Amino acid sequence: MLFYLRSGCVVNNIESSVIADFRQTLLWPVQLISESNSQKIQRPWDILKAENCPWQEIQDEFSLAKQSLSEVRYQEFVTFMPFAQRFLYGEGKHGRESGGYGESPIHIFSRSDVNQVRITLNNHEAPIVLKVAHIELYFFYDIDVAFLALEVTGENIQLNHAMEILYRLGRTYPNYWEENGDAGHCAKSIEWLDKQGHVLACSDYQDKTRYLSFVKDNHVPCVSLHWEFLMHPLVQHYSSQEGEIRYREIEYQRMPLMAYLAFEDVSKLTRGDLIRLGLVTQPWDSETLPFTEEFLSNFEHKHCYDRYWDNNKSDPWSTTRIMCTGQNFIVVGSKQHRVYTNERTGIKRNYQSQYFLLFLIAHFQKAALLMLSDRMVQAISRLNIEDETSIKTFRQSIRNVMGVFLRFTHRYWFESVSDQAVAKDIFAMMHQQLNTLDLFKKTRSRIMDMAEYLEGEEIKRQADTVVRLTVVTILGLIGTMTSGLLGMNIFDFSQTTSIEKFAYFVGIFVPVSILTFYTVVKSRRLSLFLDALSNENTGLLYKVAKLKSVWFGKVDN
Repeated sequence: MLFYLRSGCVVNNIESSVIADFRQTLLWPVQLISESNSQKIQRPWDILKAENCPWQEIQDEFSLAKQSLSEVRYQEFVTFMPFAQRFLYGEGKHGRESGGYGESPIHIFSRSDVNQVRITLNNHEAPIVLKVAHIELYFFYDIDVAFLALEVTGENIQLNHAMEILYRLGRTYPNYWEENGDAGHCAKSIEWLDKQGHVLACSDYQDKTRYLSFVKDNHVPCVSLHWEFLMHPLVQHYSSQEGEIRYREIEYQRMPLMAYLAFEDVSKLTRGDLIRLGLVTQPWDSETLPFTEEFLSNFEHKHCYDRYWDNNKSDPWSTTRIMCTGQNFIVVGSKQHRVYTNERTGIKRNYQSQYFLLFLIAHFQKAALLMLSDRMVQAISRLNIEDETSIKTFRQSIRNVMGVFLRFTHRYWFESVSDQAVAKDIFAMMHQQLNTLDLFKKTRSRIMDMAEYLEGEEIKRQADTVVRLTVVTILGLIGTMTSGLLGMNIFDFSQTTSIEKFAYFVGIFVPVSILTFYTVVKSRRLSLFLDALSNENTGLLYKVAKLKSVWFGKVDN
C-alpha cells in the first residue's frame, strides 16, 4: 500500500502503476483583439515576423524545396478528405496558379527557448521535470482566434503523479485559494526552463491580490505570469502591457488537453483509474470511483472508443482505450504492444499527427463560433438607438460578422473530415461531446435574426423616404398644375433687361426652394394629415386637428 498527501489529507491508495511514456498536449484557444479595439485584425501573424521575436514561422514540409514528401506526412495527409486537405495543407502549385483554393489559411509559429517545465505539485512532493517537446502558436486567416499548443513528455512517471499533472498543468488562473494560501486546483509552482536549466518564467498562483485586483478593475480573469510569458508579444487584453495584438480567453480556465499514456502493465488499471484519467480528475483510491455509480453508469458508452480494448485483455492488440469527453482526449495503452508504441505507423504517431489535427479542428470550430457570438454581443451592447453614429456603427459591425460567418461556413465548417473509420468516429465523438453542431445552429440563427432586423430597418427607412418624397410631390403638384393651367406667359418679361430677369429668377427660386425644403422637414406630419384627409370614416374636426399638428403637435416615430 502507498500513502501520499493531497491538500493536507492522507489518502490510502493502491500502489500506482508506472507510465513508461507520458505525453500531454495542451491546446489554449484565445480571442484576438487589436489595440485600437477594432472589429477586424488584418494578418496578426505578421507581427510575429519582427526581429527579436521568440516565435518563428514554421515552413511546412509541403512548401519546402524537396523532391518528395516524408512517409509520415503522407500518412497524415491521406487521412483527411479533399476539402479538409485543402484547409490543412492548401493546394499545390498548379491549384494556386489556376486560381483555386490557394495556400492553407493556417499559419503556425514555434519557439525553442523553453526546453523543460518544472512542476511542484504541493509542499510534500519533489518537483517533477518534464521535457517540452514543442510549443506552437496557430493563426487562422479571417478568424480572430489563435491557439497555443504545448506538448510535454516524461518517462517512468507514477500514475498518481501523472493524474496530478494532467489536472493541474493547464490552469490559466486559480478558482479559489486554500486557507494556507495555495491556489485551488493549481500546482504549487510551474517554471519554464531553458536548455541550461535556468528559469525563464514562473507561475504566480499564490499572488491572490493580483488576481482579485485585476478582476475588480476589468471584470475578466487574470492570466498567470508563466502563460503570459509564452504568449508574448501577444498581451492580455485590459493589461497595462503594450502590444499591437491583445488576447482574452473565450472558454473555461482549464485548457483542453490530450494525453498519451503507455503503461508498463495496463492490466493494473481499475475502472476507477480509467474514469479518473478520462475525466481528468485528481488521483484517489483505485478501488473507488470519482463520482457515484449512477452518474458514471454510461461512461464507457458515452466517452470510450473501445475498438482496440477488451476488458479481459487476453490479447496484446486489445489493450488500447481511447477516451473523449470533448474537453479531454486520452489514449491509454500498453508499452508492450508494438502497434501502440510504434513512432512511425502506430497509435503514438497517430496521436501526434492525425488525432491532434482532429482535436485542433474540433476546438477551432467551437472557438470561432464563440468568437462570432461575442462580437455580436459587443455590437449590441454598444448600440445607442438615439445616436445616428452608433446605429451606423452597429449596422457595419453586424454586416462584418455576417460576412465572417459566411466565409467561416464555406471555408472552415465540416461535420466530418475523414472517411477512415477511426478518424471518422473520433471526430464525430469530439463534435458530439463539444456540442458544436448545436452551437453552429444557434449562432447561425442569431446571425439570421440580425440580418432580418437590418433588412427590416432598411425597408422601413426606404418606405419612409418614399412617403416623404410622395408628400413633397403632392404638394408640389399644386404649384405645377397651377402654372400649367395659367400658362407660361402670365407676365411679359421680354422687355426687361438680363439683370432684371436674373433678379426675378432669384426672387422666385429662393422662396420656392425654402418652401420645398420646409415641406420635406414637415413631410412626416404632412403624410399623417394626408392620410387623415383620405380617410372617409373621420370627421372634419379630426382632419383639422391633424392639420394643426403639422405645426403644433408631436409626431410618432
